[in-house]
Amino acid sequence: MKITKKIIVCDAIHNSGLEILKNRDDIEFLDASKENKEKLLEMIGDYDVAITRSPTDVNQKFIEKSGNLKAVVRAGVGVDNVDIEGCSQKGIIVMNVPTANTIAAVELTMAHLISSARSFPYAHNDLKINRIWKREKWYGVELSGKKLGVIGFGNIGSKVAIRSKAFNMDVIAYDPYISPSKATKEGIKYTTNFDDILSCDFITIHTPKNQETIDMISYDEIAKMKDGVRLINVARGGLYNEDALYDNLKSGKIAFAGIDVFSKEPSTDHKLLDLDNITVTPHLGANTHESQQKIATQAAEYAISAAIGINFPNALNLPIKDEDISDFARPYLELVSKLSFLTAQINKNSISSITIEANGKIAEFLKPLSTFAIVGALKESMGEKINYVNAVHCADEKNIEIITKEIEKTKGFKNRVIITITTNKKQTKIAGTVFDNTMQRIVEIDGVNLDVAPKGKMILFKNRDVPGVIAKISTILMNNSINISDFRLGKNKTGSAIAVVIVDNKIGKNILKELENVIECEWVSFVEI
Repeated sequence: MKITKKIIVCDAIHNSGLEILKNRDDIEFLDASKENKEKLLEMIGDYDVAITRSPTDVNQKFIEKSGNLKAVVRAGVGVDNVDIEGCSQKGIIVMNVPTANTIAAVELTMAHLISSARSFPYAHNDLKINRIWKREKWYGVELSGKKLGVIGFGNIGSKVAIRSKAFNMDVIAYDPYISPSKATKEGIKYTTNFDDILSCDFITIHTPKNQETIDMISYDEIAKMKDGVRLINVARGGLYNEDALYDNLKSGKIAFAGIDVFSKEPSTDHKLLDLDNITVTPHLGANTHESQQKIATQAAEYAISAAIGINFPNALNLPIKDEDISDFARPYLELVSKLSFLTAQINKNSISSITIEANGKIAEFLKPLSTFAIVGALKESMGEKINYVNAVHCADEKNIEIITKEIEKTKGFKNRVIITITTNKKQTKIAGTVFDNTMQRIVEIDGVNLDVAPKGKMILFKNRDVPGVIAKISTILMNNSINISDFRLGKNKTGSAIAVVIVDNKIGKNILKELENVIECEWVSFVEI
């Protein structure tokens, strides 16, 4: 019997995301974006995954009504309206979509930066609305040669810094959670002294909103700034104390500000709106057609991945600190989960041990790799009961030995991960790597070299390396109207070969039985990732 997973969309997302959900035959989804929020709370408990945005608070009330919910996807970067700790206690994975709106937010920051220097909106209104041609009224300042302080050097802050260098600005970054080399390799100065930021001509902030960053810039900090400083905030409301911002804009200590976000939104009667040395926008950081499409697409894909339970992209409440996982490591974590899932599908028996080996730089991440490997390996036997929060505990309960090893560099692979699953019947090993930072590849199965992406509907077929096997496999699939979209073959020196056949349709037990009956077959499995 086919098991259908259920996804509820709590807030409006771009139609591209809805289409992805609609086109999955294993997903039942409901667009509840227009439902009353109280009614929504009565509905969410029947779903596996919820996609939310800013209008839906994932608070204690939401969590109490969560029922079967196992994951929440925040379609965007900000999660200040999500009780992450409460979700963790309930076993709900929280994910966000942190990079889809990056370019949109970066470009809006640059727009506010330029406007803060040249007062474009006011000059525009004076001419277009008031029909006044008064050039001497609109003297600005040049960005070239000025010092820009960037608070927070993540996806957005780093790109703002790089673009600002193109304006010949002297850029300095403050972010205690990054390696200084992340900034310095881009020709940007790095500081651990916050006063260095406060001495800049322009300051822009790009941090999450939390207890550490709320009111990060207030009266005391502004007092240390240059007279005539210009401040930008396109991140989250409340990072600048709004009373301090208002008072110092009014006094002229702050010459100009560019603000896209407010502590309480919508904000149509805020006193900052009364000032004429500030440009304001109504939280438009992600408001481009491109970013909304990317956010919706990624949120839908993440929700499907979470519903199926193979992978939880950008999970924020893993037992691993997010800042400890580099951009380099992330694709390997996902790869390991897929490799483990594949290995467990091939070796469908009671698992006694899972071994995770790695060589190269990725070996520094063996601990988080092991968590992802456990989830992939136990998904087949535990279904929805396994996730990244309880993975190690579940392995302990099943007396599964978890072994991690750093191995010597292998010729041809600068970085490689190997998953070995030992059961009461046999041992199965799969190796993989990542090319060009994002291209995940399986490079070896049970000693047979291959090159195949770990995605799609896959038939894995191990056989004795003799003529005619490919023809037999192809004939069986053709007779069952199964289209082959790709066929990868590898063999070793001991006389074994492995075929990975990518197909367009699911493979039923009857077809697998036919393939098993091929006399040269050692084993065959069907896996969908």
